Amino acid sequence: MRSGQVTPLFIGTGVMLAVFLAVAIFAPQLAPHPPDLVQRQAILAPMSAEHWLGTDALGRDVWSRLLYGARVSVFFAIAGAASTMLLGALLGILGGYFGGITDRAVQIAVHVFQGLPGMSLMIAIAGVLGPGTFSILLAVTLTSWTGFSRLVRAEVLRVRYADYVASARALGGSHLYILRKYIIPNILPTLVVLWTVRIGTVLLSVASLSFLGLGVQPPQADWGVMVFDAMTYFRSYPWLLLAPGVCIALFSICIQLWGDELRHLVTTERQAAGEDGR
Repeated sequence: MRSGQVTPLFIGTGVMLAVFLAVAIFAPQLAPHPPDLVQRQAILAPMSAEHWLGTDALGRDVWSRLLYGARVSVFFAIAGAASTMLLGALLGILGGYFGGITDRAVQIAVHVFQGLPGMSLMIAIAGVLGPGTFSILLAVTLTSWTGFSRLVRAEVLRVRYADYVASARALGGSHLYILRKYIIPNILPTLVVLWTVRIGTVLLSVASLSFLGLGVQPPQADWGVMVFDAMTYFRSYPWLLLAPGVCIALFSICIQLWGDELRHLVTTERQAAGEDGR
């Protein structure tokens, strides 16, 4: 990847992420049991041919809940990272392109939100609004957008003073035309890389909220909820905790490594393009 070539690490983590996405999409077809099916005769059953990872304290199949939990956890991770990227990118583009009072207002907001403890603010927002999809996404977005905004603003400032942008402005190009034609296409690779890296962080944040009872609510299957449900029994039945914990860790590690490799690839290609231009 450092030389601009795709590495085995990039391919391997990409395959793992594709597997996670496939499981999330096709969970109803892959799960052998309904995720919320209570079986009193099979409470805390060990691993078997019928229940590959055993059952939990309510007799629900852990494997099925793990598959359905992928749908919820991966969806919130991708959606939360996307909403964070959109808000941060919008404010970063506005501040970096227009400058002046607009940029100062955006930077004041950035400093204010950066000065607040992220997890505490997230818990406060989710606690005030109550558990639910909207409150989770809003809490994640409001506590994570500042990083996007700062990096996007720096990229916009770099492109804003380029010769081709100045030429377009001199020829009478409108702000909307310049943004659509030159600014956004140039910062889009950076946005994609930042989005992929942010997905893992959002997954951990959503799992933390679910663990605290402020995220996804039982009986809906979610990896964070499964970790919370397993805390009482994990000494005697460790797989109840290990199964969702390994999924959270594995997905987060894969998306971080894949995003890091993608960042190096984009950087290498930009440097090569710059050298060719010279």
